[in-house]
Formats: sequence, C-alpha cells, structure tokens
Amino acid sequence: MFTGIIQAVGRIVAVSPTAGGVRIGLDSGGLALDGVRIGDSIAINGVCLTVVGLAAPRLAFDVSRETLACVTGFTAGARVNLEKALRVGDGLDGHIVSGHVDGVGTVTRFDAVGDNRTLAVEVPRELAKYVARKGSVAVDGVSLTVNEVDGCVFEVNLIPHTLETTSFGALAVGMKLNIEVDMLARYAERLSQFKE
Repeated sequence: MFTGIIQAVGRIVAVSPTAGGVRIGLDSGGLALDGVRIGDSIAINGVCLTVVGLAAPRLAFDVSRETLACVTGFTAGARVNLEKALRVGDGLDGHIVSGHVDGVGTVTRFDAVGDNRTLAVEVPRELAKYVARKGSVAVDGVSLTVNEVDGCVFEVNLIPHTLETTSFGALAVGMKLNIEVDMLARYAERLSQFKE
C-alpha cells in the first residue's frame, strides 16, 4: 500500500527485454534507500513493483508484459515519481493507493493559474464513472483531489510544491499518465452488484 505522497523523482536509465517483459534499471534520485531490500515494493509512477536488484543509488525491477499493457512511462530516460511502500506506523498523508494502475489518461490541458497549474486529464470511459468531484485519484502515483469532472475529463489543481517535488513540472498536452481510481469507488460498485 502507498499514500500517493511522492518521496523522490528518479530516472529510468535502462530497459532490457526479458522472457516475461522487461527489466528496468532506475537511478533512485533522492529516494532514501536505507532499509530497502530485495523483494521490497516501490511505486514507480504509481505502479507497484518489486525490487530485484539493488546497488545504491541504482535499483532494478522486472515489469511483466501484463503490466506493460496497462501502464505508460517505462522508457529509458523517463523521469518517474517514486514512493516506498507504507510501513505500520507511517502517516497516511494522501489517500490509500494500491499501486495497481487502472488505466492510462491523456493530458488535455495544463494551464497556469498564478503559481499553480490546472491539470485536465481525459480517462477511458470505463474509468470515468469512478472519478468524482472532491474525490481522490492517483495520477502517475501522486495523490490528488478532483476539482471538477465533465464526462471523461477531470481537473485537479497542482500547487508549486507538487510541481517541484514530482515529475509534473514537465507535463504537456497529449502526454500519457497512469491513473488509479479511488479503491473505495471500485468496492462500492462491486457491492452494489449484489442484492440480498
């Protein structure tokens, strides 16, 4: 489990094919690696992956074909948002994020509003029903509050701190982003499918 509060921005330095997908090599940037071991989970742009190689500041992860088919952003040179998994006793500053990306959205607007930015993202129709005004959404692993929703497009506000401490400073219209909807919405829908 994660919170969607980004701890560092890293960079993918290598992508190598494997029998089951790819292995990515990652420069962990400023991510504190004390206590990180092989087998630990780290969210990379919102995708929960298992550490399979560790030679600080470098980390390695295997990414399956199934995961690659559902996400975006795993290319050499890409800047990525990083978060270590929650541990018992850690604060929950964002919202509960599983690291299981639901789909990919597309940036439709990225407008300056004073020091802030308004980010508009179009999501696939099958995900749009889970996005609610004033609800939570994880975008490339970042916990955000939805300001507005219009059909399949939602808007969030990005404050200067978020722009400085995530990969979002380099966003542009047309870019693809990993989207994880609020898990409470998914469970509510599933429960509503069963009548007693």
